[in-house]
Amino acid sequence: MASVAANYLPILLFLVVALGISGAFVVLPMIAARFTGADKPNPDKLAEYECGFPAFEDSRAQFDVRFYLVAILFIVFDIEAAFLFPWAVSVFSIGWVAWGAMMLFIVELALGLAYAWKKGALEWE
Repeated sequence: MASVAANYLPILLFLVVALGISGAFVVLPMIAARFTGADKPNPDKLAEYECGFPAFEDSRAQFDVRFYLVAILFIVFDIEAAFLFPWAVSVFSIGWVAWGAMMLFIVELALGLAYAWKKGALEWE
């Protein structure tokens, strides 16, 4: 029974260290802000510094849904590239079944692209 518990000791140690480090990343900046005075806002600290002038409208404005569709399509094809490159390196050693599976995957993605194109997800006005 002691050997089973000893096998889980590295996992427990990893979790304790991870929680300690993540807790330090949360707590230490707050403590440093208290000592340096960074937590006391004033008008100069709250002024616009990136563009130099106040925003024209509310910063919580809604985005068009097509923005999200394009972002999702980008992620899908980025994942395709992540799968395609390692497969292309090892295609000759993994056999015809893997080749057929990747061709099915590429056809599925092409059908998805054709569907998105037909629905107008790639059109921008």
